[in-house]
Amino acid sequence: MKVLFHFNVSPSLMQWLNQRIPPDWEVVCCPEDDPARFEAHWPGTQVLWHVLRPVSERMIRANPALALIQKIGVGVNTIDVSWAAQQNVAVCNMPGVNSRAVAEMALMLMLMATRRVSSLSKALGQGVWSIPEATQERLFELGGKTVGLIGTGHVPAILGPWLSAMGAQVISHSRQPKPDWPYPCCSLDELLSQSDVVSLHVPLTEQTRNLLDRKNLSKMKAGAVLINTARGELVDEQALCDALDRGQLSMAGLDVFASEPIAKDHQLLQREDVICTPHMAWLTQDMFQRAIAVAIENTRRLQSGQALLHRIAPPAGVR
Repeated sequence: MKVLFHFNVSPSLMQWLNQRIPPDWEVVCCPEDDPARFEAHWPGTQVLWHVLRPVSERMIRANPALALIQKIGVGVNTIDVSWAAQQNVAVCNMPGVNSRAVAEMALMLMLMATRRVSSLSKALGQGVWSIPEATQERLFELGGKTVGLIGTGHVPAILGPWLSAMGAQVISHSRQPKPDWPYPCCSLDELLSQSDVVSLHVPLTEQTRNLLDRKNLSKMKAGAVLINTARGELVDEQALCDALDRGQLSMAGLDVFASEPIAKDHQLLQREDVICTPHMAWLTQDMFQRAIAVAIENTRRLQSGQALLHRIAPPAGVR
């Protein structure tokens, strides 16, 4: 069984992995930024352990041996699921495997944004100790504030109790709220107008693309903070910059971007009122160990002809 792990795996994680794979498997690790190495190892690969680099129709067509695309994580918007289905290539993901890591990152970005940690740390490195009055007026605590969670999946289910324990009022919005969801659900307009912090936790679909466009960003509470650890294309980035410019929003914490990797001269990276991180919310060694255990199990199931875990159903009309 030939497996291609498309990620720059750390030596310690590779050692952990090698101790758990069967002796008849060949597992090759290829950094996502090394296309030549990928092209060299792609032919004959039966299982792709996929992280973020898009899996296109061209890639799938180029390798008839491919039988399984195993997403290391949840979102499959980087995979051409329709074409995979047409080629009888299974696509699987891992619901909940990275939820704790993402929830922790979302909370961290909230705290950093509400205290302007990034810009103040940078200023301190330049010898500036005093905090400008205009900045002081924008600093606030989560306790006593309203945090709006867009989505009611695994991540907000973990994040919600933490915020409640800190004294925040948690409200939420979902097109399909869970019957046992413990927090008030409201319309998107209500959530945007009431929340001091808005955090995105929905997948990227045609319905959610540009969910926070110019119109919806203008509905946000004046001085609010936006957090996005989900998918960059949920937010109209130019409209976000404009909302920050006019003071509609005070800060944004972004782990994801419409185009990734983000260009080094992108305007979002130049702003003092935006905290940017390189799509790393999911990335912890703890998460990788949980994820690899699932990837190994699904690869074993493929090899033995058993039903796969968390297989993604093909789009309507595709068999």
